[in-house]
Amino acid sequence: MSTFAPDAQWCAALIERAAQAPLHARVPLFWGEHPIGSVEPEFLRQIDWHSSDDGPAPVQEETRDGTPVWRVQGEASASLQRMALALRAARAGRVVQHWRDEQLAVCNARGEPIATVERGVVRPLGIATQAVHLVGRAPDGRVWVQQRSLCKANEPGLWDTLMGGMVSAQDSIESALARETWEEAGLQLEALTDLQLGGQVELHKPSSDGADAGYVVERVEWYRCTVPDGVLPVNQDGEVAQFELLDLVELAQRLQRDEFTTEAALILLAALRSET
Repeated sequence: MSTFAPDAQWCAALIERAAQAPLHARVPLFWGEHPIGSVEPEFLRQIDWHSSDDGPAPVQEETRDGTPVWRVQGEASASLQRMALALRAARAGRVVQHWRDEQLAVCNARGEPIATVERGVVRPLGIATQAVHLVGRAPDGRVWVQQRSLCKANEPGLWDTLMGGMVSAQDSIESALARETWEEAGLQLEALTDLQLGGQVELHKPSSDGADAGYVVERVEWYRCTVPDGVLPVNQDGEVAQFELLDLVELAQRLQRDEFTTEAALILLAALRSET
C-alpha cells in the first residue's frame, strides 16, 4: 500500500504559512471591554462613516493603557452592520470585494457569541471566524479532494478537502458540517461511515482575497469519514470545479507542489499523519 511521506522542509514551510504576521501594523478592535478583532489604524481613518446616514460614527479611535485602539460604539451588531455598509462603499470596492449577505458570529475571548457581522468584512476587521472541513477517504485508503471553482472569491482553482466551509451565525458546527457537505459534495452525512471529529487547525495570515487591509484569524474543526464505494460526490452550489480520488503518493506530490489551500494542506497533513 502507498504511504504518505511529505518532505520535512515542506511541512515546516507549511506551518510557517499558517502563522504569518500582518503585512502592516494592526491595533485592537474592541466592543465595550471585549477585544473582537484588529484593524490597520490608517485604513479606518480614511473611511467616511457618515456616508450612509447622519448618526454618530459607529467606531471611534481611543487610547487604552497608552495603546491606540478602535472601539465599536452602541449596540454591537447594528454598529458592525453600519461599518460594513461604509466599508463596502469605500474606495470603489477595494475594501469589500465580495458582499455575501451572510452573518457570522462575533465572539468574546471565551468564544461566546456577542454579535454578528457581515461575512464580507471579517478580514478587514480582523474578526475571528470558524470553519469546518471534511476529510473523506475511500475504503481502499485513497483520499477524495475537490478543486475550488475558478470563480471563488479567494484561492480560486486551488485544491481542497472533500468539503470546507464557514460556520454562519445561525449554525452549530454539526449543522454547518451537514449543510456544507450537501452543498459542496451532494452527500448526506447518513451515507458516510466512520464519521468522527479529527481535530483543529488555526490560521493567522494576511488575507488572500485581494481586499485591502485583510487579516485571517480562523479556527477550523475538521472531521474524517469513509465514503463508501459507489457513493460519489456531486457539487450542488457551483463552488466546486471537480472532485478527484488520489492515492497517498500522488496526494503528497501535489501537496508539495502547493496545489492546495493552506488550511486544506494542514488538515490533510494532520489527518494522514495520524493514520500512518
